[in-house]
Amino acid sequence: MRRAKISIIGAGNVGATCAHWCAAGELGDVVLLDIPQTEDMPRGKALDLMQSSPIMGFDSNIVGTTDYADTADSDVIVVTAGIPRKPGMSRDDLLSTNAKIVTSVAENIRQTSPEAVVIVVSNPLDAMVQQMWKVTGFDHRRVCGQAGVLDTARYRTFLAMELGVSVEDISALLMGGHGDTMVPIPSCTSVGGIPITQLIDPARLDEIVERTRKGGAEIVSLLKTGSAYYAPAAACAQMVEAVTKDKKRVIPVAAYCDQPYNVGGYYVGVPVVMGSGGVEKIIELKLTEEETSAFRHSVDAVQSLVATMEKLLSE
Repeated sequence: MRRAKISIIGAGNVGATCAHWCAAGELGDVVLLDIPQTEDMPRGKALDLMQSSPIMGFDSNIVGTTDYADTADSDVIVVTAGIPRKPGMSRDDLLSTNAKIVTSVAENIRQTSPEAVVIVVSNPLDAMVQQMWKVTGFDHRRVCGQAGVLDTARYRTFLAMELGVSVEDISALLMGGHGDTMVPIPSCTSVGGIPITQLIDPARLDEIVERTRKGGAEIVSLLKTGSAYYAPAAACAQMVEAVTKDKKRVIPVAAYCDQPYNVGGYYVGVPVVMGSGGVEKIIELKLTEEETSAFRHSVDAVQSLVATMEKLLSE
C-alpha cells in the first residue's frame, strides 16, 4: 500500500519538529521544504532525521528540498512558513509580511498538489488560513488551520497541573479565534466525566483560561529568543494523522464557517470531524448565552483581522 505523502512548508523549528513527529509515527513519507535562500538547510535536517530511523525504528522516508516540484501530489501539506513578530514590528507589518508569504505558498500548492488537504499554522492564524483558502481556490473542507488542538492541549495541561491528575482524563474544548479572544467552553470540559465546574471554582478557572490564552507569549518570554514549537508541531501531527489514517477525529480546528454558528464566511475555531477529506463535518453546539456572546466577540475580532489583511494586500 502506498504511503501517504506529507509535505511541510517551512523547515524552521515548528516545521522540522512536525516532520519528526510525522516520521516517527510513520504517518507517511515526508518532504521538508524551505525557501531557496536557505540552500541546503532543509536537506541537512531531513538527512539528520533519516539517520535517526534505525535507532527509533521507523521506515518513513524524509527528504529536504527548496523546490516545490518535490512536493507534487502531496496528500497533506502543513504550512508553517512565515516570520515571527520581531521587536519594533507592528501587528500590521507582521500581518502584511506573512500574508504575502502565505500567498506565494498557496500559489505553489495550487499548481503542484491540487488535491491536497492543507493545514495552516502560520500566524496570525485565522487570517492566514483565510488567505490560503482564497488563493488556492480549494474546497474549503480541504483547507483548515491548526490552533484549537494546540490551545486545547495547553488548557488540558494547565487543568491537569491544577488538579494533579492525568492529562488523559481531561476532555476540554476551546473555540473562536486563536489568541486573546479564544473562548473556553466550560459546558464541554470535564475530568473523567466530572464537569470541571465541580472541581475548580470559577475564579481559579478564569485564571487558568487566561494563562491558556497567553500560553504562547509565556513561552516566548521564557525562551527569550524563540517561540513554542514542540506542542504546535505535535498538534499538527495529530491533524495529519487524522487525514492520513482517516481517523474521523473530533477535534477543534480553524474551519470555514458560513451558516454554522452564523459566522458568515470566515475561518474560526470550532469542533469538527476530521478525516481523509479534511474537515468532513462541523459540529454545532448549543452554547450558553455567555459562551455565545464570547464566541461572537471572537468572530468579530477575526473579521476585523481579515479586513485589515485584505486592505494591506491591496495597497
